Amino acid sequence: MSDIVTRFAPSPTGYLHIGGARTALFNWLFARGRGGRFLLRIEDTDRDRSTPEATTAILKGLTWLGLDWDGEVVSQFDRRERHAEVAREMLARGHAYKCFSTQDEIEAFREAARAGGRSTLFQSPWRDADPADHPDAPFVIRLKAPRAGETVIEDAVQGKVTFGNDQLDDMVCLRSDGTPTYMLAVVVDDHDMGVTHVIRGDDHLNNAARQTQVYLAMDWAVPVWAHIPLIHGPDGKKLSKRHGAVGLEEYQAMGYPAAGMRNYLTRLGWAHGDAEFFSDAQARDWFDLEGIGRAPARLDFKKLENLCGQHIAAAPDAALLPEIEAFLEASGQPALSQPQKDGLSRALYCLKDRAKTFPELLEKAHFVLGNRPFEPDEKAAQALDPVSRGILRELTPQMQNASWSRDKLEEIVASVAGAHGLGLGKIAGPLRAALAGRTISPSVFDMMLVIGREETLARLKDAAV
Repeated sequence: MSDIVTRFAPSPTGYLHIGGARTALFNWLFARGRGGRFLLRIEDTDRDRSTPEATTAILKGLTWLGLDWDGEVVSQFDRRERHAEVAREMLARGHAYKCFSTQDEIEAFREAARAGGRSTLFQSPWRDADPADHPDAPFVIRLKAPRAGETVIEDAVQGKVTFGNDQLDDMVCLRSDGTPTYMLAVVVDDHDMGVTHVIRGDDHLNNAARQTQVYLAMDWAVPVWAHIPLIHGPDGKKLSKRHGAVGLEEYQAMGYPAAGMRNYLTRLGWAHGDAEFFSDAQARDWFDLEGIGRAPARLDFKKLENLCGQHIAAAPDAALLPEIEAFLEASGQPALSQPQKDGLSRALYCLKDRAKTFPELLEKAHFVLGNRPFEPDEKAAQALDPVSRGILRELTPQMQNASWSRDKLEEIVASVAGAHGLGLGKIAGPLRAALAGRTISPSVFDMMLVIGREETLARLKDAAV
């Protein structure tokens, strides 16, 4: 196993955003393709907004997407004593200091700076104060950041990014109540978990400069940074609810297969030549940080549906049935009965082609999921005129004792159609209406083979009345 360790570290303050899901996927692919480890950390230090329900939704979403993680899920909040310990260690090393400035004093500093046209970055008067002058009052621990020179981020996606240290403040690491800030906790956790590559959204790029200073203050190895552009809507604007689904669980409930979702999200902002449709194994082998583009990716539902259709068609039947059942549960629909499962299993071979989502597949499966008598819908009913009903009555006795094979069934139907001067296509409509009650279904011969002789004849008899 290689030394590569990646992590996904979501905040449990809401649903798992599709952008977060892609970030998790990129981390998973990078680690798995190199024999490394992929870790999961829940950044739940914001106690007011973090909820157990959100954590459960994140774990469910990742599990549905097929992203397994190594080891136990880490709670950032549970590690708060370790974070505080590091803040105190930086204090002891002289890389941090106690700041006794109140919020009112900080605000007064900023107002004066604004009035004087100066930078509003707070410069604490306690940075170089003699500890003997420290009052007996609440304090925060601030990082003693360098004020001259530059902090350079060598980013695997964005390239070399330089920050002037005069633009970075002495960030708070430990609050006056002894709780750590997010900016400190992230660094401590990543270091302690052995994270070698931090792959995350480029909205964290500015954080990398300040976090690098903590690594350097503690003499810790700085990880490889890789800040990936965010996902935008089809209109090029930041993805939001107005573009449709943005939570991962919504995509499962809409009936997209997980394999298609993985393929699409991998391709969203990353490329390997011209490859569009690929397997998980290929994605793990091919995925690299060099293939990630610097421009925001645009969500394209047509491309997503196209890829999902290809994955449904390529999936083994045995793998599809459990995923269809999970879709029904996720979308709040009734579970399948055992006879329905058995029928669907027999029919999957003729349902998979051209179904882009599970709802489309299940619509085509109506012939095997419904029960007699099949009441034709409005469109199908139009195919059952008196002439068509008469032809169905003619078919029934000829099929009674025929060998139940595609060739023989096609021969019988073609013979009856020919006797009426009709092509096969003209008789397919009435047959489809009789067997499925719908105009959308697999071929009439596939339906006959799936439901068998007895059920076929019973449905033809129902429709011929």
